Order: sequence, then structure tokens, then C-alpha cells
Amino acid sequence: MPHVIVDPESTSLQERFALIKTPRKSRKRYPEGCVDIVATEQAAKDAADSAHNLHPAVVYGPSVSSESQRIYYLVRWL
Repeated sequence: MPHVIVDPESTSLQERFALIKTPRKSRKRYPEGCVDIVATEQAAKDAADSAHNLHPAVVYGPSVSSESQRIYYLVRWL
């Protein structure tokens, strides 16, 4: 996993349940536009749809990349 610098004063950087829209699950970070944050693990699992490339996951972020894009880091697939 890429090294992530954590600001202990930040409240926006945290682990969250999410749906990630991606055709392949081999990446370790995803742009904000591909990530939908959901309230619970069960909500992520219930909304998953492999036919539409929606995969449940735990992500960390959002963080600003070196390219000034907001990204989420994959913690694990659910």
C-alpha cells in the first residue's frame, strides 16, 4: 500500500465503508469520483453489483494526491 501521511488533527481522513466502481480490483487507490461512501458495512455489501462493477470495500480518505486530485486508499475489500 502507498505511504499515507496522516494528520492527527484532521477529522476528514478516516476509514469508511464504500462502494468502488471499477472493472478491476487490482489498484490500491481510487479517485473520489469512483467511490461512494455508505453508512455501514451491510449497506456496502447489499448495494454491491458485480455486473455493474460496484464492489464493497473499506477505504481511507479522502486525501489529496500529488496531482491535486482527491483520492481514497483501499484498506480492504469486503
